[in-house]
Amino acid sequence: MAAQAQQSAVGPVHDSARDSARDREISVEQEHLDRVYRRLEEKIHEAEFLMNDAAQRGQVGTPGALAERDAQVFRAGVHLNRLNNEFEDFLFGRIDLLLGKDGEKGPDGAYTAVEPAEGAVRPDRTADIAETLHIGRIGVLDQDYTPLVIDWRAPAAAPFYRSTPVDPGRVVRRRVIRSKGRRVLGVEDDLMRPELTAYLDGGELAVVGDGALMAALGRARGHTMQDIVASIQVEQDLVIRAPASSVTYVEGGPGTGKTAVALHRAAYLLYRDRRRYAGGILIVSPTPLLVAYTEGVLPSLGEEGQVAVRAIGSLAVDTVGAEATLHDSPATARTKGSARMLKVLRKAARGALETDGAPTRLRVVAFGRRLELEAGELERVRRSALGGTAPVNLLRPRARKLLLDALWERSGAEARHADPELAAELRSSFDEDVTGEDSFTAFLDAWWPELTPRAVLAAMADDKRLGRWGRRVLNPGEIRRVARSLRRDGYSVHDVALLDELHAILGVPARPRKKRELDPLDQLTGLQELMPVREESQRERAERLAAERVEYAHVIVDEAQDLTPMQWRMVGRRGRHATWTVVGDPAQSSWSDPEEAAEARDEALGTRTYGQGRPSSRGRRFRLTVNYRNPSEIAELAAKVLALAMPGAESPSAVRSTGVEPRFTVAGDSLAETVRGEAARLLEQVDGTVGVVVAMQRREEAARWLAGLGDRVVALGSLEAKGLEYDATVVVSPAEIADESPAGLRVLYVALTRATRQLTVVSGERDEPDGNGVPDLLRD
Repeated sequence: MAAQAQQSAVGPVHDSARDSARDREISVEQEHLDRVYRRLEEKIHEAEFLMNDAAQRGQVGTPGALAERDAQVFRAGVHLNRLNNEFEDFLFGRIDLLLGKDGEKGPDGAYTAVEPAEGAVRPDRTADIAETLHIGRIGVLDQDYTPLVIDWRAPAAAPFYRSTPVDPGRVVRRRVIRSKGRRVLGVEDDLMRPELTAYLDGGELAVVGDGALMAALGRARGHTMQDIVASIQVEQDLVIRAPASSVTYVEGGPGTGKTAVALHRAAYLLYRDRRRYAGGILIVSPTPLLVAYTEGVLPSLGEEGQVAVRAIGSLAVDTVGAEATLHDSPATARTKGSARMLKVLRKAARGALETDGAPTRLRVVAFGRRLELEAGELERVRRSALGGTAPVNLLRPRARKLLLDALWERSGAEARHADPELAAELRSSFDEDVTGEDSFTAFLDAWWPELTPRAVLAAMADDKRLGRWGRRVLNPGEIRRVARSLRRDGYSVHDVALLDELHAILGVPARPRKKRELDPLDQLTGLQELMPVREESQRERAERLAAERVEYAHVIVDEAQDLTPMQWRMVGRRGRHATWTVVGDPAQSSWSDPEEAAEARDEALGTRTYGQGRPSSRGRRFRLTVNYRNPSEIAELAAKVLALAMPGAESPSAVRSTGVEPRFTVAGDSLAETVRGEAARLLEQVDGTVGVVVAMQRREEAARWLAGLGDRVVALGSLEAKGLEYDATVVVSPAEIADESPAGLRVLYVALTRATRQLTVVSGERDEPDGNGVPDLLRD
């Protein structure tokens, strides 16, 4: 629509005239970019001067100077690092605006008016451009504090994303600028007011290109996500800039940009209120592949230090040091992910105290007498101690006291002293006498050992023990599958959630704090007497807190529909006092019991209220409706599977068509040769990447099929494809993918929606293809 409007506004032009206009406009933007780079170099020199000045302050030799030095080095270092990060390809947009209704300037030096002033458009439908703003990754002011570049997150930049031909506001022309380093490569314009003849600096406003969005969508993909900061659309911008209060829910089908929106939202929230989010922002992704795919986006937006992007399988590294390396079978995953496992883990945490080598008799000598507690009495003491609500490891002091109580009662000393003060003194001496014996300490260590999550999970690998702990919760088949899976080396993504739950159930006993070592700088400045132990600098403290952080100020959950109840509990512990952004699509859920997961999600998000006392479960809701990834030919095919997976669900609308229909082929004598041949064919037809999606059990096999084809092609399991995109994809045996689990059709829907240009479907033995090679699941 925008491209058609541009053509009607400027009339038919010859290629040579179009090229000449493009060259002129590129030259205009190059001149501005050169000016911005000169100012950036000045700012970098200023930051380097501050760093050097801070180093000089450290030689003064007073506590105040050292503290001031640390603070200045930290601030200057952050500023310098940010400038250096943004030095490449950071200017990407421009908007040309009519005169606004008011003349007030915002903090970034730009006028704040959204709507044009009366008289801004003359009766003959002509107008003058009153203001031009360039949009980039950070804001840059010249020496007179006039904006050279507006930060994309600033309020003044919002019209760049919000303006449309239907609701243009003050925007006449929106331009996307493509640059590489210091050189402008191209420009693409969208005309927001095609009915106007606008003038800039005495000349008619030029319109170049076929539309910025279509140009961006047509570019080849690599193995890492590129930020969408230059092509954010209206509905995406509304989500990114939404205030963070309680819970913000965002739904959207494949290709609507949910993951990119989540990353940009983190950068925007930090820009708007850095102090509020000093506690950090956590982004939870479904797979390590998606984390690797997106890891470059936040640095490109100028934010990474306070944002942690973690795969769900890596979320417990901070608590138990475990990371997922394995995959469970669908049946085992359904059991481990279910909320029923909470009961099993609580029983296991207590039952694990009863090891095969645990002592069954306690013998001590106190006041010259031998005292004993037999197995029955010890069992009663253990049950009484476990009746407390504290974590198991923190109940050890309670168990110790109950043992001493039982021994004191066995001694009969209490009955011999009627005077309470004398009895209390005698009891204190008795406790000291007993606890001073090595035999008592050794008994306590063996009878109530400190438990670790890994040790308890390892104990659950025993079928008999797991059978006792899982009685009336798990059926015999589930017990066998879970126990067998726990006997492997390594952990699955579902094991990690169990370990994190055990960490909460068991607790960590308090440890004595280690003495901090002297800083070498203290010794050089002769300040030992004034500062025996140097306090942490602001930078050191920030780095330490970031490394130790287990709770965050804001949590963004990407692909939230895939989290199991146990995973929701793990995520919830990291945001007990946080605000939330929950991003997902029920139609893409790989979890078989969405209702159970929704209940766990609501519990994890807590009982916060939103707005006028409304429950947080309602929250603020957005829906993304436009598919920017798939051409309509691929989207229409995927919609057939969506109709089977979730009857009545609506697919997002594709914004473009390529004219290339999906290709169907049937595996011949060798599935491996067929898939390899199709991947090789696609590598010749697209400039970017090719993804080959197979059922989970074929992942390693598929990697061997593609060996030697180069790094532009990758094999991945159906559950690993979530959130990723490729120029072309090969989906192997839809029936195998659909039959993997009760959620198989939804997983197949995900697999079919990864391609930006071309899709090939290879039918295997179970697909029942027709004469045209179309498998039964994809036929009308």
